[in-house]
Amino acid sequence: MDNSKHKKDRFKRVASRRVENILNDIQSLSKCSNKNNYEYTEADVNKMLKAIRDEIKILETLFKKNLKDDISTFNF
Repeated sequence: MDNSKHKKDRFKRVASRRVENILNDIQSLSKCSNKNNYEYTEADVNKMLKAIRDEIKILETLFKKNLKDDISTFNF
């Protein structure tokens, strides 16, 4: 197996597991929305969601930056 195939397989394996963990954590966090068990304000929710959105923006930036690095550019 060439190195490129190995890296792609490893990415799929690791990324799939990590995405699944994130989705499970988000589902778990959503259970905190039950007002019978928890007390929170709109400001609390906004702060929490902003932190999550900010981290997702960083994630997107890193992936897009690294994808652009793979594209050949014009050089003399």
